[in-house]
Order: sequence, then structure tokens, then C-alpha cells
Amino acid sequence: MADFISHSEEETIAWAEAYAKSLRPGDVVLLEGEMGAGKTALTKGIARGLGIREEVTSPTYAYMNSYGDKLFHYDCYRISSEAQAESLGLCDYFDAGGVCVIEWSENIRGLLPAGCKKITLVKTGEKERVIRI
Repeated sequence: MADFISHSEEETIAWAEAYAKSLRPGDVVLLEGEMGAGKTALTKGIARGLGIREEVTSPTYAYMNSYGDKLFHYDCYRISSEAQAESLGLCDYFDAGGVCVIEWSENIRGLLPAGCKKITLVKTGEKERVIRI
């Protein structure tokens, strides 16, 4: 699939909503991109595509937000070790039957299941992003 150029948060959300149609229960999606690249906006679109209507917010201080049994949204920015992630029970959700979307996955690299999908967001302007899968 070719890179998608998003010109706004709304376009990022719409792209992710369409992308979500390709996801299946148990999929793990790793989001890569610098702070402010649009990872949470992309997750909002995935949630919408999965039929989730509640507001999606960044789980920065909670580490993981769950949206029913359909979506588990992780933010591992503040995770200091794989042992910490395990003690928080974050690995338990990989087999919970929903889609896991993980920001800052490099902090738990050794715990990730095989076959993860990856989306990279690159800031190219104030609102423009390249979305690469």
C-alpha cells in the first residue's frame, strides 16, 4: 500500500477508520512517530472503524485504556522496563480478543507477540503527516 498524505487530523481519523476494516480480533498494531505526530488521532479513527462511539483519549498516565472488549489502547512512553509492563498486566490483553494499539512499543519490544502490524506517522508540516504501513 502506498503512503497516505494526511493534511489534517480529520483526514488522519478518516484514513484510520477505513484501515480498521482490515483489522481482526487479536491484531496488535504498533504506532511509531514522534510526540505530536498524531498517534492518538489515528487510534480515534481505528476506534470509530471498530464501531466504538465513546471518546478515545491518550492513556499516557493510565498506560492502557480499554474500550469494551474491542480495543485496547496502550501508551508505553512511561514504561521503564518489560518487567514493569508485565507487572501492570499489559501482556494479558494480547489474547483478550480485541485489537491492541500500542504507542511507544519499543519500550516493551521483548513482550510483543509475533505478527504485529506497524504504522509510522511522520510529521511533514504543522498539520501534514505521512502515514506509512
